[in-house]
Amino acid sequence: MNYAEIKKTDIANGEGVRVSLFVSGCRRRCKNCFNQIAWDFDYGNPFTEEVEEEIISALTPYYIAGLTLLGGDPMEPENQRALLPFVRKVRARLPEKNIWCFTGYTYSDGTLEEDAVRLSETKELISLFDVLVDGRFVEELKDIRLKFRGSANQRVIDVQKSLQSGQIVLYLS
Repeated sequence: MNYAEIKKTDIANGEGVRVSLFVSGCRRRCKNCFNQIAWDFDYGNPFTEEVEEEIISALTPYYIAGLTLLGGDPMEPENQRALLPFVRKVRARLPEKNIWCFTGYTYSDGTLEEDAVRLSETKELISLFDVLVDGRFVEELKDIRLKFRGSANQRVIDVQKSLQSGQIVLYLS
């Protein structure tokens, strides 16, 4: 997996000050996406163990609320396979930090609706998130007043409450 960028003090992609990892690769290619440069799976730099340790180190200060995964799309199959061991490591070493993920795919029953991106790893990866912002960006539904999403069709989902209840629980309505 490649990544496009790491922001070590991001306040736009989740609550609080966060470390944001922008992965490379997205097949959805939403019209007027804010990060078209990251559609290419080969864009950016390789996601190595050294990069993982750099991110974990950036997550350690008390004022960092957590990690945000976005892109590109973290839920592309290639990215899921690389992110699962990393997210496990973040959970084990920094259990007090929350994890947000933004995807153009759609959450359903603890996994993703779209068959092409539903892997054996998908359910476990999603179960490690606190918040999942799902759904394609739709230019015609763009609304700059929305928190943490670009278009009205996208949802900000409380993953842990959704898994416990067996139905989608919105983090923000």
